Parts: sequence; structure tokens; C-alpha cells
Amino acid sequence: MNIGFYAGSFDPFTMGHMHVVKTAAKLFDKLIIGIGINSQKERTYDKEIMKKAIEQSLKDENIFNVEVITYEGLSVDAAKDNNCNFLIRGIRDDMDYYYEENIAEINEEISGLDTIYVRAGTLGGISSSTVRELFVNGKDVSRYVPKAILDVM
Repeated sequence: MNIGFYAGSFDPFTMGHMHVVKTAAKLFDKLIIGIGINSQKERTYDKEIMKKAIEQSLKDENIFNVEVITYEGLSVDAAKDNNCNFLIRGIRDDMDYYYEENIAEINEEISGLDTIYVRAGTLGGISSSTVRELFVNGKDVSRYVPKAILDVM
């Protein structure tokens, strides 16, 4: 069974993330979305609330081969603990590629897991931090996040 691991802070989960999930869910028997807890970053949205909202978003899209977990530590360790064969990363532009490629090399060296890149789609250029900034300033972000995510923002 091929299992992919898609890690991120997902603070919040965006339509770009959803595009990656939809694509990866077609490629893998199972996909695990890992909400990583980064001690260097303060979260805006509670990880458990975001987890439930992502799960609802998946149901709303009729995607049933995806599981959502939270974890601390290295993504590769969480992926290995969940029997994943590949790491999945969303790519928005060439800067993302170069950043992600450096991390992928290290991840492969320490875990043996290869990384597969998936385009983040037409709305993929809108980052979580941009969505947060727009939302805090009273702008409509409904086209950038799934409805279940908007409901918890």
C-alpha cells in the first residue's frame, strides 16, 4: 500500500493545500495530512480545531482516503511512524522548489523517504499567512479557504 504524508502547519488550511490533497489522494492508496507543531512558530488557530475543520472539508469534497493527524518533532519521523512511503510537498513557485529541494535531500538522507512535489493550483500562491492577514483586516477570504475552515476562523 502506498501512503503519502503531507506535512504543514496548515494555519489555516487553504485552497492551495486542498488542491495538493485532491491530487495526492488520487495518487496514493492513503494520504495522511500531518499538522506539525513547530516550537519556533506560534499558532493562530488551535491545532485540534483546525484538524476537525480539515476533516470536515475532506468530507465536503467526498475525499475518504485521507486521515488528519497532529504531531510534534520531525515530519520524517511522523511519516515513518505512520508507515508512509513518500513525503508530499506543495509547490507554489520556483522559490518554493529550491527551498523544498534542500529539505527533501536531508529528509531522504535521514529517513530514506523520497519527496513528491505537487503544484498548489491556481490559488496556491495565496499563503496561509496572507489569508490570516487579509482575514484579520476584515477582507473576504472565502475563495481562499474551504467553508469548514472559514467557519472556524
